[in-house]
Amino acid sequence: MQTVLPLKPGGYFHIYDRGVNRENIFLEERNYPHFLSLYATHIIPIAETYAYCLLRNHFHILVRIREPQSKVGVKKASFHVSKAFNNFLTAYAKGFNKTYGRTGALFQHHFCRIPILTDRYFTALVRYIHHNPCKHGFVSDFQDWPFSSYHELASRAYTQLARPKVLEWFEGVNEFRKSHTHPIQETDPQAIFGNDMD
Repeated sequence: MQTVLPLKPGGYFHIYDRGVNRENIFLEERNYPHFLSLYATHIIPIAETYAYCLLRNHFHILVRIREPQSKVGVKKASFHVSKAFNNFLTAYAKGFNKTYGRTGALFQHHFCRIPILTDRYFTALVRYIHHNPCKHGFVSDFQDWPFSSYHELASRAYTQLARPKVLEWFEGVNEFRKSHTHPIQETDPQAIFGNDMD
């Protein structure tokens, strides 16, 4: 049985999951903002969000778990964070099933989480997340995919993302944009994560 990594406060994590049997978890355009609305309700209070991409049958999110306001142990805090993510995905799945007359699990398994431990890993992951629609052939230019955080991070529009921190990692918005013009290399996250991200 695979050990589930605790989502420790202060930790940076790549969170991702896909539909059961690779089925689509977004069937209509309205599904994407609904997913993000539930995310804001359940996850924004417990995690800073740096990047995301929602694709037809899976999603990627890069977060930092917030420190708890009250004095609770790391183990207890990690449990509450995992529960918040589970509640979020369950709420989306229940609404999805009701809307489309389906039953059973929507997501493949417990959501996956990988700790981000270096600056290089962080910036490579942000680029990987934003380029993911190209990897799967949905668009030829990643900027044409509307359901990612790229445009929110590259603009001055209101956002609940931790935009100042992301741009600081990239040394400013111009370097952020410039870094995204380079194609994904073998040294980027896919080579590290393996095929489980597909």
